[in-house]
Amino acid sequence: MSSTVAKGHRADRSPCAPTTAERVSPAPPRRPAAGTGQGQGDHQRASPPGTRPAYGDDPRAVDADVAHAVRAVLGDLLDRHVAAAEAVDPLFAEDLAARVARFTRNGGKLGRSRFVWWALRACGGDDPWRAQAALRLGAALELIQTCALVHDDVMDGARSRRGRPALHVDVAAQYAGAGDARRGERLGQAAAILAGDLALAWADDTVADTDLPRPTARRVRDLWSALRTEMVAGQYLDMQGEATSARSLARAIRAACLKSALYSVERPLALGAALADAGPAATRALCSAGRCVGLAFQLRDDLLDVFADPSDTGKPTGGDIRSGKPTYLAAVAQARAESSGDRRAQDLLRNTLGRPDASDAELAAVREVFEVTGARDTVEEKIRRLVGQGLRHLDTAPLEPEPTGQLRTLMRSASGVTGTAASEPVPVSLILATGEGAGR
Repeated sequence: MSSTVAKGHRADRSPCAPTTAERVSPAPPRRPAAGTGQGQGDHQRASPPGTRPAYGDDPRAVDADVAHAVRAVLGDLLDRHVAAAEAVDPLFAEDLAARVARFTRNGGKLGRSRFVWWALRACGGDDPWRAQAALRLGAALELIQTCALVHDDVMDGARSRRGRPALHVDVAAQYAGAGDARRGERLGQAAAILAGDLALAWADDTVADTDLPRPTARRVRDLWSALRTEMVAGQYLDMQGEATSARSLARAIRAACLKSALYSVERPLALGAALADAGPAATRALCSAGRCVGLAFQLRDDLLDVFADPSDTGKPTGGDIRSGKPTYLAAVAQARAESSGDRRAQDLLRNTLGRPDASDAELAAVREVFEVTGARDTVEEKIRRLVGQGLRHLDTAPLEPEPTGQLRTLMRSASGVTGTAASEPVPVSLILATGEGAGR
C-alpha cells in the first residue's frame, strides 16, 4: 500500500480500530504547480491528458456549489449509459437503465461527493485534472449509493424510498395486471437486484475511465476496492444480526463502522486525499476524523429511524425496530434493561424487535424503553464525543484552512451536532440536507 493510505488506515487493516494521529506544524506548505515533479506525497506529480473541464481552469469555481458540479458530471454519465442501454435493448433501457438513472438523479444532497471534494481542496488539490477526477469519483459514489439503496430496500422489504415507491415495488406495480401477482412481485425483486448491479457496474466504469497518473490511479483503485468490500461486509453483518438477534455492543459498533463510518465518510475523504497526492500526516488526520464522524453519522441515522418524522426522512419510522436491526441504540437499551433487572423492558424488546407486524402502539412502547433506559441519551452523548474527537483530528495535519472549515461544517451537519461536544443537536431538516442517512 502506498503512502497515500497512511499507516493505520490501510485498506486491508481491520476497520474501525482506534487510531492515533501525530501532531505536526499547522502551517501548510505551498504546493508547487502541476508538472514540477515536487508533490507533497512520496511520488512525483503528473498532469495526465484529458478533456477541458466544464468550469474552466479554476477548480475554485466549484467551491460555491459542489453538489451542482457533481450533478452536472453525473447527468452526463447517466445520459450516456441510458443511451448505451437503449442500443442494447429498448425494454431493458426503459425498465431498468432509465429507473437507475432517475433514482440516482433524485438522490440526496451528495454528502459523500462533497467529502471527496473538500478533502481534495483541504490537501491543496487545485489542478483542473484533479478537480475533474474528484467530480467523477463523486458521481461514482452516487451510483454505488444507488446500488446499496435499491438492494437494501429488497432485503429490508421496504415499500418506499425518498417519499416514492421503492424500485422493486414500482416494477411490481407496473406488471401487476400482467398475470399472477406473485410473479409481479418476484419480477420486481429481480429487477431491483439487477438495477443495483447495473448501478454498481456504472460506478466501476466511471472510476476505471477516470484519467489519472499511474501512482494516483493505483491508490484510488485500492481505496475503491476496499470501500466496496467493506460496504457488502457491513450489510451482511447487519442482515445476519437481524436473523440471529445478535445485539452486542461490540458487534453493533463493528457493523456500523463497516457499513457506514468507512463507506460514508472515511473512504470518501481518503479518495480526496489520494487525488491530491497528500502525504501521510494529512491522510491520517482525514481518515481518523472520517472514522469518528462516520460512526456518529450512523448512530444519528439509527436515532432518526426511530424518532424522526416520516415526512422529514421520506420513509416510515420504526423500520429498524420491525426488522430487528442490530443497532447500537437497541444494544444499549437491551444491556441497560438486563443490568437493571427491568423484566418488562427486556420482554418488550425481545417480543417486539424483529416483528414486521409490530403495531404503532408497540413501536411507541419500544421508543419509551429507549428513553427510560437512557439508551437515547447515551447514543446522543456518544455522537457528540465522536464528533468532537473527529474534529480534533483535523487539527493535527497541514491542511488548507478554508476548505478544512468547509469539512468541519459538513461533518457537524452530517452527524447532527452543531459544534463542540456539548452542543445542541442539529434540526433533522439540516441533517438530511447533507445527504441520505448512513444506514441507507
